[in-house]
Amino acid sequence: MRRAFTLIEVLVVIVVIAVLATFVAPNLFRNVNDARVATAKAQIESFGTALDAYRLDHGRYPTTAQGLGALWQKPVIEPPVGWTEPYLRKPVPADPWGRPYVYVAPGTVNPGSYDLLTYGADGRPGGAGEDADITSWQ
Repeated sequence: MRRAFTLIEVLVVIVVIAVLATFVAPNLFRNVNDARVATAKAQIESFGTALDAYRLDHGRYPTTAQGLGALWQKPVIEPPVGWTEPYLRKPVPADPWGRPYVYVAPGTVNPGSYDLLTYGADGRPGGAGEDADITSWQ
């Protein structure tokens, strides 16, 4: 006589796994969103350091038209004199939600420097929680 699992036993195991997944999944996704926010904050801080180094070398921040790309490659639009090397080790990545960072210089909020931000998970200005804007000035 062969020993095997019955259909009822298999279904019970599947139900138990599904119930456990309903409790684990929300915690897992909350951690993923927290990690995305932390990554965006760290990247904005890193870009801020590179932007400050650029300003020290060239007397001004890259223009809005030059964008953050000026930290990686010599700008084609109004290229600065004496640009010798990249200010970042890699090209500027998209934000953790796959959209480009918003860079404006001179800034609206910071007219003496720049505004650098991402609009969060929803991709729209404002919001709360994971949809909140992440900015260089807060």
